[in-house]
Amino acid sequence: MIRSELVAALATANPHLTQRDVERVVATIFATITTALVDGRRVELRGFGAFSTRAREARTGRNPRTGTAVAVDAKRVPYFKPGKDLRERLNAD
Repeated sequence: MIRSELVAALATANPHLTQRDVERVVATIFATITTALVDGRRVELRGFGAFSTRAREARTGRNPRTGTAVAVDAKRVPYFKPGKDLRERLNAD
């Protein structure tokens, strides 16, 4: 599902809201999650999962085309851990 499909599904499920209102709600939710992650906080949505960041150490990588060594800086990467309810629903028979 892409963002526009999410907006369309929410607009259909909530006919009292205009599509523009739903787009604003979705944008606000994503912006809030992004801001929290940038600030180093964790975002937990009960029953769905938790978003957080993980630190990656600096390392020496390789250019796949030439094979030369390339320095890769330390960085933080987003991480998602699914909640128990989501895992159970995915693995239900």
